[in-house]
Amino acid sequence: QVQLVESGGGLVQAGGSLRLSCAVSGRTFSSYYMGWFRQAPGKEREFVAAFSWSGGSTYYADSVKGRFTISRDNAKNTVYLQMNSMKPEDTAVYYCAAQTTGWVRVASRYDYWGQGTQVTVSS
Repeated sequence: QVQLVESGGGLVQAGGSLRLSCAVSGRTFSSYYMGWFRQAPGKEREFVAAFSWSGGSTYYADSVKGRFTISRDNAKNTVYLQMNSMKPEDTAVYYCAAQTTGWVRVASRYDYWGQGTQVTVSS
């Protein structure tokens, strides 16, 4: 079992920055893919970013490429999502997720999810 706990959400003005954190605990997760997804009201959950914990490869949605950065701190077992140059359309509940099978952009491939953290970007 893997437990994921997100934090760091809040209200920010357009153009501002936020950093989300995802504390990871439970099984050894060195073979896991870690992802960030978001869901806005009335919309489906969408892929934001992901990385392979063992390989280090990173993946981004086109809508956030160049603005968001996914990273990790192995010592703290924590995954981060640094969000810069934020836009009102980034407003959503952001979720951290984990899986082992690949297909990192597909939400249904993820086995473990955090509870989510609200991010609101005002114009």
